[in-house]
Amino acid sequence: MTAPAFAGLFSDTEARQQLAQIEARLAQAEEALTKLTAANKQQTGALLDMQNLIDSQNAELRKLRGQNEELVHNLQDAEKRQKDYYVDLDGRLRRFEAVDVPSSEKASGVKNKSDDPVTENRALEAAYGFYKAERYPNAVSAFQDFLINYPKSAHTANVRYWMGNAYFVLKDYKSSLESYQILALKFDTYPKIADVLFSIADCQELLNDKEAAKVTLNQIAKKFPNSEAAAKAKKELARLK
Repeated sequence: MTAPAFAGLFSDTEARQQLAQIEARLAQAEEALTKLTAANKQQTGALLDMQNLIDSQNAELRKLRGQNEELVHNLQDAEKRQKDYYVDLDGRLRRFEAVDVPSSEKASGVKNKSDDPVTENRALEAAYGFYKAERYPNAVSAFQDFLINYPKSAHTANVRYWMGNAYFVLKDYKSSLESYQILALKFDTYPKIADVLFSIADCQELLNDKEAAKVTLNQIAKKFPNSEAAAKAKKELARLK
C-alpha cells in the first residue's frame, strides 16, 4: 500500500472515532437534558403546589381579618349601647322628689330604709354617679347594694340594665348575662327590652354559646320585626351561620 493511501485510511479512522465520541457526548447531553427536564417539571409542580397553598392561606387570612374587623365593630356597638341611657337618666334623676317620712315613723323613731324615698333616690344617684364616671367596679357594687336594700324599687329594671352594662365593660360576660336575663324575665315591657335581648345575645356569643345566641336573635326578629334591634339581629344571624 502506498503512503498516500495509508494516510487517507488513517484520516478516515480518526474521523470515525471523533464522530463516535461526538455521538457519545450527544447521547450524554440528551440524557442530562431529559433528567433536567424531569427535575424542572417536578420543581415546577412543587412551586405550583406551594403557590396554591400560599393563595389558600392568604384567602383564609383575609377572611379572618374580615371576621375580626366585624367583631371589633360589634364590640364597639355593644359598648356604645351601654351609654344609651345617660341623658335620659339624668332627666329622670332631676325629677325625683323628696317625700316626707310618714308621721307614724317619725313618732316611733324607726325608719325602714326600703320605704324611704329620699334615701333610695340618694343611693340611686350615688350608684349611677359611679356608672356615669365609668368607675364600673364601684358602680356594680353600688347597684348590688341598691337591689338588696330596695327590692321593690320602681327603678329596679334600670338598675339591672346599667349593672349588666357595667359587667359587660368589665368583660364579666357571665354576670352581665345574668343581670340582663333577670331584667328580660321580670320586666318584659321594659322600653329597651329589644336592646336588652340583643345584649343577651352578645354575652352568649362571647361565652361561646352561639346556639343560644341564635335563639335569642331569632326571638328579637320575631317579637320586634320592625325595630332597629331586629335588623341588627338578622345581620348577626347571617354572620353566625
